[in-house]
Parts: sequence; structure tokens; C-alpha cells
Amino acid sequence: MMVHEASLQFRVVREGPVKALDTPEKVAAYLAGAFDGDPTVEWFICIPLNRKNMPFGRVLITKGTASSCLVNPREVLRPCILSNASGFIVAHNHPSGDTAPSRADIQVTRQLREAAKTMGIDFLDHVIVGDAYSEPYSFNEAGLV
Repeated sequence: MMVHEASLQFRVVREGPVKALDTPEKVAAYLAGAFDGDPTVEWFICIPLNRKNMPFGRVLITKGTASSCLVNPREVLRPCILSNASGFIVAHNHPSGDTAPSRADIQVTRQLREAAKTMGIDFLDHVIVGDAYSEPYSFNEAGLV
């Protein structure tokens, strides 16, 4: 049997001032370039936050296909627990550019809301980022978080 040690590793992805992530537009701006590795598939990212909604960083949870991503609440909450985050925001891209949520997006958001409540970590928003011409979609602003 192998015994593993869990750790959290930080690396600089961008320098400069970081603002509190309190609007979907700020979240989208914070994630600029995060999906550039392969913009043809969905990327699901978790952003652990401190009490003042300042990000500790961004963590890639999973990459999917052109139209879906498998997301498990356990995988999303792991970096939040390891970084001792007070809250978190999740975000993913829609390669089509259309930020309207799918039925699966709504289901994942509900699962994350319940898991976060159980763990005592504030789930602040789920943001869908489209192309440069579309506004980000906020589940919080839609009343679904």
C-alpha cells in the first residue's frame, strides 16, 4: 500500500494588483487567458477566496469536451480545504461563446451549493465565460447560488 501526502503548490500566473472578485466581470477579467490552452473544450476552474474575496489563485479542476465537463464537488472543494479558503467561486467556459447555462450546469451548481453548505465554505458564484462578445453569466445574479 502506498501512502500519499497532499499539498497545495502556488506559482505566479500573473503579476500586478488583484481586486476582490465581487462581480462576474471581475471574475472573467481575472480568468483572462486561463482557457487559452485549448479554447475548443470546456475548462472548469475553482478560485479559492479569503474572507475579503481576494483570490488565492485559480485551480484547474477538469477539462472536458466541446460541450461538457465532468465535475465532482469533492474535487472542487479539495483546493478550498487545502488553502483554508473562506469561500470560492467556480467558473467554466463555453467554447460556443453562448453563456446560457445548460441543464448540467444548473445541476452541478446545485450539487456544489449543497456540498459547500455541508463543509461550511461560502459558495459565492458560478460564472460562465463565453467569447469576447458575450457577457459572463452569473448563477449568483440569477438567484441560483
